[in-house]
Amino acid sequence: MRTFLQIKIYRGKFMAYTGFVVFIGLALGALTCAVLLDQWVENARNEATSAFNRTENELQYDTDRIEAYMQRIYSNSGLIEDVRFFLGNSAEGYLTSRLRNSHYDQTLTSFPDDMKSFLSNGGLGDITQVSLHTEGQGNVIGFDSNGTASFRFLVPDSDETFRETIRKGFVYRKKLLDPNQISRQLGEFRFLISSERIFDTVQNYRLQTAAAISASGDVYLIAGGSGGTEELVRRAAAEGRSRGYLRAGSMDRVFFATFHSTEFDYQFVSIVDLAALIRQKASVLLAVVLIVLAAMASVLLLIVYNLREDANFLRRIIQSIGRVKTANFTPVTPARYRKNEYGMIARELDDMIHQLDKHIRTEYLLKLKQQETEMKALQHQINPHFLYNTLEVIRSFALADRSADTADAIATLGALYREIVKNENIIPIGSELALLQKYLKIMEWKYPDRFYYQLNVDEALLSLPTVKFWMQPIAENFFVHGFDPESEFNLLVVSGSEAEDRFVLEFLDNGRSISAERLAEIRRNLLREDAASDSIGLRNVNTRLRFFYGKGFSMEIANNEEAGVKISVILSKEALGLVQASDCG
Repeated sequence: MRTFLQIKIYRGKFMAYTGFVVFIGLALGALTCAVLLDQWVENARNEATSAFNRTENELQYDTDRIEAYMQRIYSNSGLIEDVRFFLGNSAEGYLTSRLRNSHYDQTLTSFPDDMKSFLSNGGLGDITQVSLHTEGQGNVIGFDSNGTASFRFLVPDSDETFRETIRKGFVYRKKLLDPNQISRQLGEFRFLISSERIFDTVQNYRLQTAAAISASGDVYLIAGGSGGTEELVRRAAAEGRSRGYLRAGSMDRVFFATFHSTEFDYQFVSIVDLAALIRQKASVLLAVVLIVLAAMASVLLLIVYNLREDANFLRRIIQSIGRVKTANFTPVTPARYRKNEYGMIARELDDMIHQLDKHIRTEYLLKLKQQETEMKALQHQINPHFLYNTLEVIRSFALADRSADTADAIATLGALYREIVKNENIIPIGSELALLQKYLKIMEWKYPDRFYYQLNVDEALLSLPTVKFWMQPIAENFFVHGFDPESEFNLLVVSGSEAEDRFVLEFLDNGRSISAERLAEIRRNLLREDAASDSIGLRNVNTRLRFFYGKGFSMEIANNEEAGVKISVILSKEALGLVQASDCG
């Protein structure tokens, strides 16, 4: 997979396919989650619809019972008479009126007992209070959970007992008319249907948050609820829509559904907190996400499988071209080729590399041998020249009867030549400096107390590979052209330093300078490969070093500001990187 992504064209295709697959996968996943969330919200709304219908059915049942009881009152003259005694009287007045109008031959009818008996057949529990009102006051019959009745007489309408709030229940009003004169209203019945008992019937429904809200804004929480729920219920009721979404905070949203009662003036409101719903259904959503991820991974694996083979052949082609550019013709394991254009190109490139390898072995190696022969010829030019000059120095020692210096010079020359005639032609710069130091030692004996030298080369340069015996001709150039035998202080300094991208070796002396015309001519000859030269010194060194280091080598010659000449040899680090470390021997 890693090598597959290294190919730019297929990396781009793979990234494009990946982006497309991820986009489609995320879109499908989001759409699936949205559909599921919408379905869950719709299920919650259906539950709320069922709960509201159940509430309405309970209220309808209670109102039907009340209507049936009102018919019972009008159809029973004794009962209606007792109701009239109960209406507007105190307890004593009610009992006195009943006894005064009773007949020994008739059963005494009691309106409260009859109501309790009637309600116990199905309505007891929901209806917790019945009041019979005249102007400004009313008599109240209350029923507890066991059906036990309690009475209060002549209670003002302003009393808390008659304050209508949905927290207490629903008030169902019925006018009490005079049976003998239908247009005459005797009073008003008010039946209180308990909210708690009505809404207890919907507790088994799966409601996250539900509430009832009256027209005045009173809220009765049926299920769920926390801080701020009542405000949300009021906002949902005020929307005027049967369903919708509300923002509950900076990020949270809730779904609401409202239902208007046909019997009573209230709304049933269901609220679904989407965040809580998502947490509740997290396992289902996680399964959807995993399925989407598995599908995306499968599609991506299929894409990789289809593209990998062609990518491998393209990589093989790129590698083949790279091998040709770096002249690496090492045989590689043959690839299994597919019957397509990539396979044909890869096969042809392998054949081309094989043919190039043959050609290079016959042509390039011949040129390499020729270059090696030229370098050896240049080396052979220097060796006799150096030997003649050194023997001339030793001869002058012998003529001057300097036997000790003669012996030391011969020993040093012998040691020097043992190093020169060794088979290795490539040595570290440190070894080349050692050869130079032996030569300078001989010259120090030749010019005692008149010649001095210093070697200041950074340690980083000592292990760099170089060709053998090229520093001595540069030093000899100083003795031939710049040395002043009459001067008591002739100095040669060899320094070496490392820069950011190159190494620099400098040979500085304090001898005679070079004229501008001669300096320009020397520079031109060094730059021209076919230039003729009457000297085997600098030209020889420049040619040998250029053979070895290639274009990463340069030589600069300039006059010092005060006196003498500076010769700089510059080696780029890039060129040195191409030289095999094993060539250092």
